[in-house]
Amino acid sequence: MEYVYAALLLHNAGKEISEENVAKLLKAAGVEADTVRVKALVASLEGINIEEAIKTAPAMMTAMPATSTPATEEKPAAEKKEEKKEEEKKKEEAALEGLGALFG
Repeated sequence: MEYVYAALLLHNAGKEISEENVAKLLKAAGVEADTVRVKALVASLEGINIEEAIKTAPAMMTAMPATSTPATEEKPAAEKKEEKKEEEKKKEEAALEGLGALFG
């Protein structure tokens, strides 16, 4: 997530979102930049209108269905942890699929 934040910060500052700038910003924040992830980020943002993406993001968030459960069906802590692990695994898989599309 820090990679996306770095890109947004560079965009907001009016700087070029390049591999060098992203790596410098991450280093300044105390994050050891992974060059593969930096390259993937820069490549995936190429040709993207970030301003337009930011404007449409709130509309996309309201279009998502609510996933909350009623308060009467409180789940045990172990179940909640298991669900959180599954969500994280799904997010990782989705990110890897996106990276696969970048490299054919």
